[in-house]
Amino acid sequence: MPAYLIRHPAEKRLEDVLIEDDSLTLTVRYGWAVFEDARGLCYALPADSGAHIQRLDPDPPPEPADTPPA
Repeated sequence: MPAYLIRHPAEKRLEDVLIEDDSLTLTVRYGWAVFEDARGLCYALPADSGAHIQRLDPDPPPEPADTPPA
């Protein structure tokens, strides 16, 4: 499931925001970071706000161990 953590600069004193949804997308348009899902716009913030956007991906499943031929 796509998830993004948005961290605002400390001097703005805003809380961090976690956004996640199965159909979540992030695009940058006309100076805005825009998050949308299957129903439309979810969240938007100005690109010059100083916020850091980090995509959170789940850990990949472990690789299967090689088994010797029988």
